[in-house]
Amino acid sequence: MAEARIRRGGTARLSSAKGRATNGGRGRTLKRQSGLDRLVEMLPVSEATLQRMASWAIVCIFGAIVIAIAIFMGLPGMARQQAADIAARAGFEVDKVEVRGVERMDELSVYNIALGQVDRSMLSLDLPRVRSEMLKLGWVKDARISRRLPDTLVVDIVERDPVAVWQHGGQLHLIDVSGVVLQSVSASAMPDLPLVVGPNANRQTAGLNRLMENAPALKPMLAGATWVGNRRWDLRFQSGETLSLPEGDKDSAGALVNFARMDGVNRLLGRGIVKFDMRDPDRFVLRLPQGQVEEKPMDDATKDGAAKDVAAATPGEEG
Repeated sequence: MAEARIRRGGTARLSSAKGRATNGGRGRTLKRQSGLDRLVEMLPVSEATLQRMASWAIVCIFGAIVIAIAIFMGLPGMARQQAADIAARAGFEVDKVEVRGVERMDELSVYNIALGQVDRSMLSLDLPRVRSEMLKLGWVKDARISRRLPDTLVVDIVERDPVAVWQHGGQLHLIDVSGVVLQSVSASAMPDLPLVVGPNANRQTAGLNRLMENAPALKPMLAGATWVGNRRWDLRFQSGETLSLPEGDKDSAGALVNFARMDGVNRLLGRGIVKFDMRDPDRFVLRLPQGQVEEKPMDDATKDGAAKDVAAATPGEEG
């Protein structure tokens, strides 16, 4: 019995010691918990999920480092170039150019740009760059570039419309309504278009068109126009007369409308008068050929009818 008690006591003492050790361990565990541990415990994810997220973050960081090193060494560019070379050897290389929409311009310049690219592989051809080079051509208003596999580049061109011939510095150029120079022309091959003369006259072509819209009956008779002093127009008609208009869009349009009305009533054009001057709103001056009276306000044939029109055109009486 005594031996048995000793064993039980020994067992009890061992259990007590183990319990103290365990309690001491728990106490140390509680003491080691920091604010970060408590924050982790408060997160709505398990510890295993956090470990997976940390693992993926490490993988992503490592992958980003590898990609950055590859880009720094130029590996993606080398891979693209290698793929382009392989495609070119397989027949995917620009060998044909199909041009659409061209009516007036020389197609050769389009072919030169399309076939003059350093890298002609269908995979790596820089279409935006080809388009930007096409837009530098005077005739090209817009362009659309597309691939047709295996070896054809399709170019759709939208041409500018010539509306006048610009004479400047002894040269003649076709221009569109916005004044863009399309190409040079010779005097012997001038198209049937109005001639605009003077520095910066090409930039005023749109304004000239708007001006002539105020007198539709006179527009087909216009042979040319001179932009004088960078401020006003002298119009030259096919019958040989010149009409000097005042400055300003409103004043010049009003004067042109009055002139059109007087021409419709009194047939001013085609009667041998050299020049009509309407720069002064209070005077309508006619200039006759040399040898006749140099300058007079109105001849007898037109004085009664046209003078009334001129008077009606003055600002003071228009209301």
